[in-house]
Amino acid sequence: MIQLSETLPPMKPENLGWTSFEDVATIEVIFKLLIGAEEAYRMTEWFLCNSTTELEPEAFSLYPDLLPIGPLLASNRLAYQAGHFWKEDPSCLAWLDQKPERSVIYIAFGSFTIFNQTQFKELALGLELSNQPFLWVVRPGLTNESTTAAFLEGFMDQIGSRGRIVSWAPQQKVLAHPSVACFMSHCGWNSTLEGVTNGLPFLCWPYFTDQFYNETYICDVWKAGLGFKKDENGIITRGEIKDKVEQLLGDKTFRDKALVIKEKVTSSVREGGCSHRNLSSFIKWIHEEDQGYVG
Repeated sequence: MIQLSETLPPMKPENLGWTSFEDVATIEVIFKLLIGAEEAYRMTEWFLCNSTTELEPEAFSLYPDLLPIGPLLASNRLAYQAGHFWKEDPSCLAWLDQKPERSVIYIAFGSFTIFNQTQFKELALGLELSNQPFLWVVRPGLTNESTTAAFLEGFMDQIGSRGRIVSWAPQQKVLAHPSVACFMSHCGWNSTLEGVTNGLPFLCWPYFTDQFYNETYICDVWKAGLGFKKDENGIITRGEIKDKVEQLLGDKTFRDKALVIKEKVTSSVREGGCSHRNLSSFIKWIHEEDQGYVG
């Protein structure tokens, strides 16, 4: 285990950013990219990051040059998010309107996660066993199997109106919907910020790189979620999924923790908050530099 300081969570060596890939060529590319970033920082005057002091106080204490200005979400400025890999399906919002408050599991694994067919089917059957309403984002390329469409058709015939599958969702609007009870996520940082900003507990299913460390924060530091355990074959089984869903939704503590975090991160971007002050200082510096250049 690697621990940069006693105040930071430990990390497993196999989860370092460049070791999450199987082929040597990709590992070398990622490693060189990170080395280049480390060299570039020596020429940098400001380090702005999409986080908050409230989420990672120990990290910002250890690295005072890092200035958090987040969470950077369109919803923080009454705007709409733009720019997506796939076309959103907003019809799922009307479907959510029909579900009871805090009842729906929202499942989304970002733009890069890939499942083999065995794991994909176990996830589907786990959702069936949970007996909870669910909204599941199955984007193009989530599996490489040609039989996925036929399997999902039969699966949804059996599930009926309890579940909804879309190829891409308006995620920030979904997470803010009162019907959503929890977020089953790959723990990418953008998704993590969107989830905590809306006060949702997590079911963590990381895929690679920083997502494993984000899971550690969610589960072990913030205490706002649960992770899954794989079996001897490296599969998260339907029974494990059902058990963790029941444990998360059956324990009010997880949601209470998530709501406390929500208040902390949202207050940070308000006027007077830490992120707001850092961004204001940066803007002031830009103006001063610009005036000095013109002068």
